[in-house]
Amino acid sequence: MYGLNTLSFLLQTPNLQQALNPLILVAIVFGIFYFIMILPMKRKQKKLQGMIDNLKAGDKVITNGGIFGTVVEVAEGIIKLRIADNVKVTFAKSSIVGLQEPSVDEKEKS
Repeated sequence: MYGLNTLSFLLQTPNLQQALNPLILVAIVFGIFYFIMILPMKRKQKKLQGMIDNLKAGDKVITNGGIFGTVVEVAEGIIKLRIADNVKVTFAKSSIVGLQEPSVDEKEKS
């Protein structure tokens, strides 16, 4: 079995240090990339999925095509939106990107 002296000797050899430097650099870059890019994206997607799962009739939403509408009916995987008087359109639930912000008139009423 290798002793502590042997292990420290191996780590002090120039060839092993030269081999480990790029690996350490790649690990550091991946760690930074994960915490800056991937983790926030996962949190945002989880929050959006929770919002989509909790949609109910009467919620005002926006689709990924930019269509504003009011939820009329929610079924498995689909959603019906009223986008104008007597105009109802069926969308996939995954096409919903967010809830509408209340308008100035609605804010004043509440």
